[in-house]
Amino acid sequence: MAHAREHVLTGTRGALAVREWPHGRPRYLALVAHGYGEHAGRYEELADTLVAHGAAVFAADHMGHGKSAGERALIEDFEEVVTDLRAVAELARSAYPDPPVVLTGHSMGGLVAARYAQRYGGDLAALVLSGPVIGAWETPARLLAAAGDHGDLPDVRVGPAALSRDPAVGAAYAADPLVWHGPMKRPTAEAFVRALRTVSEGGDTGRLPLLWLHGEDDRLVPVAASRPGVEALSGGDPVVRIYPGARHEVFNETGRELALADMKDFLDTVLDGG
Repeated sequence: MAHAREHVLTGTRGALAVREWPHGRPRYLALVAHGYGEHAGRYEELADTLVAHGAAVFAADHMGHGKSAGERALIEDFEEVVTDLRAVAELARSAYPDPPVVLTGHSMGGLVAARYAQRYGGDLAALVLSGPVIGAWETPARLLAAAGDHGDLPDVRVGPAALSRDPAVGAAYAADPLVWHGPMKRPTAEAFVRALRTVSEGGDTGRLPLLWLHGEDDRLVPVAASRPGVEALSGGDPVVRIYPGARHEVFNETGRELALADMKDFLDTVLDGG
């Protein structure tokens, strides 16, 4: 397991906890944006794989998540999360000025990564989206509609079994004190709706290579919901890998080795100019 260093940056809403998995002479830098309610520490296996592949890896706990400051699972403006991610990229660049930068975003992190690519895509060599919350994802709007103008959102929570067919993944998630196990908050749902619209209207990312990974049996963010967003963001030309039977977290699935290998193959093609 690669050794991780911890940093604290000044984020838009307070202290931002950042993990770095260093590399002596990195071939590339990998930024990782985690999903809703979780934290960067759940990406140890992905980070280990990328370090072994030649990357130095950086991942922040988003505001209100993990060890970062803020009310738990509260995000009022995803543009601020993107700005925080930019600070993480600058930290990475200060340590490693030369290698190309790859951005990976999972679920909510896919929304953040998509918007980051719209704002700063010229600084990226590649974009990887895993079960991304973009396109026609309707959950926040449905929760808001059910709550009415001023009510609390329905108490709908992430079921651990929805993450992976590996029961150990769900058990670890359920026992993790840094994971938010409560319902979605109204300001966060409203921010999701605005950010989905912003990305939808933000245009494509030109010639930026994009890999889309998704579990075919993802009930939290269905393939059909993400597809229009991915295709619009990529200009209609993404590299697509849909895994039969897989649930939401393809990097934590029983067949995770295939997803990790597909990601490495994609990055080899991009970085080697193949």
